[in-house]
Amino acid sequence: MTQPFWKMKSLQQMSKTEWESLCDNCGKCCLIQLEDEDTGLRLHTDVTCKLFDSHQCNCTDYPNRKKRVPDCVILNPKNVHELDWMPQTCAYRLIAEGKDLFNWHPLVAGNSEAIHHAGMSLRGRVVSEEDVTEDEWQDRITEWPGEGDEEGSGIVVVDESAEDGEGEAK
Repeated sequence: MTQPFWKMKSLQQMSKTEWESLCDNCGKCCLIQLEDEDTGLRLHTDVTCKLFDSHQCNCTDYPNRKKRVPDCVILNPKNVHELDWMPQTCAYRLIAEGKDLFNWHPLVAGNSEAIHHAGMSLRGRVVSEEDVTEDEWQDRITEWPGEGDEEGSGIVVVDESAEDGEGEAK
């Protein structure tokens, strides 16, 4: 059986179509992040770029995003290794680090909805930067599934059998 392209090619060897198909449409790269000036720690919010469509989990003006949002970073095979702020679950980051894609990734699952069903996307859980003031961002700091240091796995496991009924992250 033939291996999938992402296991056989480096990011630099991929066609434009293959490269674009790696995006799982989680939307996490479109989040506004805050950086602690003292520690350099980056904190995620639930605030997205003004161009982010929170239902489709993609950019509403992808071809012109850099013109409309000057600080938007255009990801490419050369800079992906340098962008330590990219989501830990990001396919580009995973492949660059020599790791495999998660089973909920659309290319693995064969279903573009799998990431949303797995709770790994921002779908329906964010607000646009146009709907909140910059002063409110600090109050909107959020930990997203797969982006903490859950025992190094990159995935949050919730034990729903906890006695208090609240569930417990492991």
